[in-house]
Amino acid sequence: MPRLTRAESQAHTRGRLIATATELFLRDGYSGTSLDKVAEAAGYSKGAVYSNFRNKDELCLAVLERIRSSKDAAMIESLAAADGPEALLDAFTSWWESTAEDEPWVVLETEYLAHARRDPELRREVAARNARIRRAMTTLLTEHLERCDIKLPLPAETVATALSGMSVGLGLLRSVDDQLDLGALPALVEVLVTAGRADAARHSAAGRH
Repeated sequence: MPRLTRAESQAHTRGRLIATATELFLRDGYSGTSLDKVAEAAGYSKGAVYSNFRNKDELCLAVLERIRSSKDAAMIESLAAADGPEALLDAFTSWWESTAEDEPWVVLETEYLAHARRDPELRREVAARNARIRRAMTTLLTEHLERCDIKLPLPAETVATALSGMSVGLGLLRSVDDQLDLGALPALVEVLVTAGRADAARHSAAGRH
Protein backbone atom coordinates (compact mmCIF):
# COMPACT_ATOMS: atom_id res chain seq x y z
CA MET A 1 0.00 0.00 0.00
CA PRO A 2 1.42 3.44 -0.96
CA ARG A 3 2.50 5.59 1.95
CA LEU A 4 0.07 8.39 2.77
CA THR A 5 1.15 11.93 2.00
CA ARG A 6 1.26 14.37 4.89
CA ALA A 7 -2.03 15.93 3.77
CA GLU A 8 -3.68 12.51 3.46
CA SER A 9 -2.39 11.48 6.87
CA GLN A 10 -3.70 14.66 8.45
CA ALA A 11 -7.08 14.21 6.77
CA HIS A 12 -7.22 10.62 8.05
CA THR A 13 -6.38 11.74 11.57
CA ARG A 14 -8.94 14.53 11.46
CA GLY A 15 -11.63 12.17 10.17
CA ARG A 16 -10.89 9.61 12.87
CA LEU A 17 -10.99 12.28 15.58
CA ILE A 18 -14.35 13.56 14.34
CA ALA A 19 -15.77 10.03 14.16
CA THR A 20 -14.60 9.25 17.69
CA ALA A 21 -15.78 12.62 19.01
CA THR A 22 -19.18 12.04 17.42
CA GLU A 23 -19.65 8.86 19.45
CA LEU A 24 -18.55 10.53 22.68
CA PHE A 25 -20.49 13.78 22.26
CA LEU A 26 -23.69 11.90 21.41
CA ARG A 27 -23.22 9.51 24.31
CA ASP A 28 -21.93 11.86 27.02
CA GLY A 29 -23.05 15.26 25.82
CA TYR A 30 -20.97 18.39 25.32
CA SER A 31 -20.14 18.95 28.98
CA GLY A 32 -19.35 15.28 29.57
CA THR A 33 -16.81 15.04 26.77
CA SER A 34 -13.23 16.29 26.99
CA LEU A 35 -10.41 16.48 24.46
CA ASP A 36 -8.45 14.08 26.64
CA LYS A 37 -11.23 11.50 26.32
CA VAL A 38 -11.42 11.99 22.55
CA ALA A 39 -7.67 11.62 22.13
CA GLU A 40 -7.53 8.48 24.27
CA ALA A 41 -10.52 6.84 22.56
CA ALA A 42 -9.14 7.64 19.10
CA GLY A 43 -5.68 6.39 19.98
CA TYR A 44 -3.90 9.73 19.55
CA SER A 45 -2.09 12.19 21.78
CA LYS A 46 -3.85 15.33 22.91
CA GLY A 47 -1.38 17.23 20.74
CA ALA A 48 -2.83 15.50 17.67
CA VAL A 49 -6.24 16.86 18.63
CA TYR A 50 -4.91 20.39 19.01
CA SER A 51 -3.10 20.19 15.69
CA ASN A 52 -6.51 19.73 14.03
CA PHE A 53 -8.85 21.72 16.27
CA ARG A 54 -8.34 24.90 18.28
CA ASN A 55 -10.49 23.70 21.16
CA LYS A 56 -13.47 21.56 22.14
CA ASP A 57 -15.89 24.10 20.68
CA GLU A 58 -14.38 23.74 17.21
CA LEU A 59 -14.33 19.95 17.44
CA CYS A 60 -17.97 19.78 18.54
CA LEU A 61 -18.97 22.14 15.72
CA ALA A 62 -17.23 19.81 13.26
CA VAL A 63 -19.18 16.91 14.76
CA LEU A 64 -22.48 18.76 14.38
CA GLU A 65 -21.60 19.65 10.79
CA ARG A 66 -20.90 15.98 10.07
CA ILE A 67 -24.23 14.92 11.53
CA ARG A 68 -26.10 17.68 9.73
CA SER A 69 -24.50 16.75 6.41
CA SER A 70 -25.65 13.17 6.87
CA LYS A 71 -29.20 14.25 7.69
CA ASP A 72 -29.28 16.70 4.77
CA ALA A 73 -28.10 13.97 2.40
CA ALA A 74 -30.89 11.69 3.63
CA MET A 75 -33.44 14.45 3.14
CA ILE A 76 -32.19 15.25 -0.38
CA GLU A 77 -32.34 11.59 -1.36
CA SER A 78 -35.83 11.21 0.08
CA LEU A 79 -37.25 14.33 -1.58
CA ALA A 80 -35.61 13.57 -4.93
CA ALA A 81 -37.60 10.35 -5.18
CA ALA A 82 -40.92 12.16 -4.67
CA ASP A 83 -42.92 12.56 -7.89
CA GLY A 84 -45.75 14.78 -6.68
CA PRO A 85 -47.14 16.86 -3.79
CA GLU A 86 -48.41 13.87 -1.79
CA ALA A 87 -45.19 11.93 -2.26
CA LEU A 88 -43.22 15.03 -1.27
CA LEU A 89 -45.20 15.35 1.97
CA ASP A 90 -44.72 11.63 2.70
CA ALA A 91 -40.98 11.95 2.10
CA PHE A 92 -40.73 14.96 4.40
CA THR A 93 -42.76 13.23 7.12
CA SER A 94 -40.56 10.14 7.00
CA TRP A 95 -37.38 12.22 7.21
CA TRP A 96 -38.77 14.38 10.01
CA GLU A 97 -39.81 11.44 12.18
CA SER A 98 -36.37 9.83 11.93
CA THR A 99 -34.73 13.17 12.72
CA ALA A 100 -36.93 14.09 15.67
CA GLU A 101 -36.43 10.67 17.23
CA ASP A 102 -32.65 11.10 17.15
CA GLU A 103 -32.62 12.25 20.77
CA PRO A 104 -28.84 12.31 21.34
CA TRP A 105 -28.34 14.64 18.36
CA VAL A 106 -31.21 16.96 19.34
CA VAL A 107 -29.91 17.22 22.91
CA LEU A 108 -26.33 17.86 21.71
CA GLU A 109 -27.49 20.60 19.33
CA THR A 110 -29.43 22.26 22.14
CA GLU A 111 -26.63 21.92 24.68
CA TYR A 112 -24.15 23.42 22.23
CA LEU A 113 -26.44 26.36 21.45
CA ALA A 114 -26.88 27.06 25.17
CA HIS A 115 -23.10 26.95 25.60
CA ALA A 116 -22.43 29.16 22.58
CA ARG A 117 -24.68 31.99 23.71
CA ARG A 118 -22.23 32.82 26.50
CA ASP A 119 -19.30 33.34 24.09
CA PRO A 120 -19.66 36.24 21.60
CA GLU A 121 -17.15 34.80 19.10
CA LEU A 122 -18.68 31.34 19.22
CA ARG A 123 -22.15 32.85 18.91
CA ARG A 124 -21.09 34.47 15.64
CA GLU A 125 -19.70 31.17 14.33
CA VAL A 126 -22.85 29.28 15.26
CA ALA A 127 -25.08 32.01 13.84
CA ALA A 128 -23.16 31.85 10.55
CA ARG A 129 -23.50 28.06 10.50
CA ASN A 130 -27.24 28.26 11.15
CA ALA A 131 -27.61 30.85 8.41
CA ARG A 132 -25.89 28.48 5.96
CA ILE A 133 -28.28 25.71 7.00
CA ARG A 134 -31.30 27.96 6.40
CA ARG A 135 -29.99 29.04 2.99
CA ALA A 136 -29.41 25.43 1.99
CA MET A 137 -32.90 24.48 3.16
CA THR A 138 -34.39 27.43 1.26
CA THR A 139 -32.67 26.28 -1.93
CA LEU A 140 -33.81 22.71 -1.37
CA LEU A 141 -37.41 23.75 -0.73
CA THR A 142 -37.50 26.04 -3.76
CA GLU A 143 -36.11 23.35 -6.05
CA HIS A 144 -38.50 20.59 -5.04
CA LEU A 145 -41.58 22.79 -4.67
CA GLU A 146 -41.07 24.11 -8.19
CA ARG A 147 -40.50 20.58 -9.49
CA CYS A 148 -43.79 19.44 -7.99
CA ASP A 149 -45.58 22.65 -9.08
CA ILE A 150 -46.26 23.81 -5.52
CA LYS A 151 -46.32 27.47 -4.57
CA LEU A 152 -46.36 28.19 -0.84
CA PRO A 153 -48.29 31.18 0.59
CA LEU A 154 -45.08 32.25 2.35
CA PRO A 155 -41.55 32.85 1.04
CA ALA A 156 -39.42 29.69 1.02
CA GLU A 157 -36.87 31.45 3.25
CA THR A 158 -39.53 32.09 5.91
CA VAL A 159 -40.68 28.47 5.80
CA ALA A 160 -37.08 27.23 6.00
CA THR A 161 -36.44 29.37 9.08
CA ALA A 162 -39.59 28.07 10.77
CA LEU A 163 -38.84 24.44 9.91
CA SER A 164 -35.25 24.75 11.14
CA GLY A 165 -36.27 26.17 14.50
CA MET A 166 -39.30 23.98 15.03
CA SER A 167 -37.47 20.78 14.16
CA VAL A 168 -34.95 21.30 16.98
CA GLY A 169 -37.57 22.67 19.37
CA LEU A 170 -40.03 19.83 18.88
CA GLY A 171 -37.22 17.30 18.96
CA LEU A 172 -36.12 18.66 22.34
CA LEU A 173 -39.66 18.51 23.72
CA ARG A 174 -39.89 14.95 22.43
CA SER A 175 -36.75 14.04 24.37
CA VAL A 176 -38.63 14.63 27.65
CA ASP A 177 -42.09 13.57 26.46
CA ASP A 178 -42.23 10.48 24.28
CA GLN A 179 -45.99 10.97 23.92
CA LEU A 180 -45.50 14.23 22.02
CA ASP A 181 -47.17 14.07 18.61
CA LEU A 182 -44.46 14.22 15.96
CA GLY A 183 -47.16 14.76 13.35
CA ALA A 184 -47.51 18.42 14.33
CA LEU A 185 -44.77 19.66 11.99
CA PRO A 186 -45.79 17.59 8.92
CA ALA A 187 -49.39 18.70 9.53
CA LEU A 188 -48.30 22.33 9.43
CA VAL A 189 -46.34 21.73 6.22
CA GLU A 190 -49.39 20.03 4.70
CA VAL A 191 -51.55 23.07 5.52
CA LEU A 192 -49.04 25.35 3.79
CA VAL A 193 -48.83 23.10 0.73
CA THR A 194 -52.62 22.77 0.52
CA ALA A 195 -53.07 26.52 0.79
CA GLY A 196 -50.44 27.09 -1.87
CA ARG A 197 -52.04 24.62 -4.26
CA ALA A 198 -55.48 26.17 -3.71
CA ASP A 199 -54.09 29.64 -4.38
CA ALA A 200 -52.38 28.42 -7.55
CA ALA A 201 -55.64 26.82 -8.71
CA ARG A 202 -57.54 30.08 -8.15
CA HIS A 203 -54.98 32.05 -10.15
CA SER A 204 -55.09 29.48 -12.92
CA ALA A 205 -58.89 29.60 -13.06
CA ALA A 206 -58.88 33.41 -13.05
CA GLY A 207 -56.43 33.40 -15.94
CA ARG A 208 -58.83 31.35 -18.06
CA HIS A 209 -61.60 33.91 -17.70
